[in-house]
Amino acid sequence: MAADQEAARAPGPIAGRLGHLRTTLAVTGMVLALTVVAGAAMAGSAGALGAAAGVLVVVSSYLLSDLAVAWADSVSPKLVFSVGLGTYLFKFSLFGMALLAAPGDGWAGQRPLAVAMVAAVVCWVGAQVWWTARHGTPTSDATRSDPDRI
Repeated sequence: MAADQEAARAPGPIAGRLGHLRTTLAVTGMVLALTVVAGAAMAGSAGALGAAAGVLVVVSSYLLSDLAVAWADSVSPKLVFSVGLGTYLFKFSLFGMALLAAPGDGWAGQRPLAVAMVAAVVCWVGAQVWWTARHGTPTSDATRSDPDRI
């Protein structure tokens, strides 16, 4: 009975590859709060809106790429490179479109938007590196037990 309950709680093939999300989302949530306050202090409500938009663009793009790469790895590790590269290109295109979509040069939220995007990227990547250093890669145990997996 205990083995059945443990199996029911075990992460699925994709969920097991996304263990870092709790840490990265928590850190990025703190970045969101800090940049919104800083944006509001710098440029009022437009600055707060710009900062929030910057962090949310980064979070949505990183979530998209993490989900896509986890899916690709669950299907076949050989897909990871092409899916990762495709989402990388899409992600940075999304960043550029977000900056271009912001109202003209006179919009007070443009600088907080850009600063928040940079802060969110640095903190997301830093949190993911920290998590990976502490927990290892999700497939490291499986690769050691099955050398033909790669």
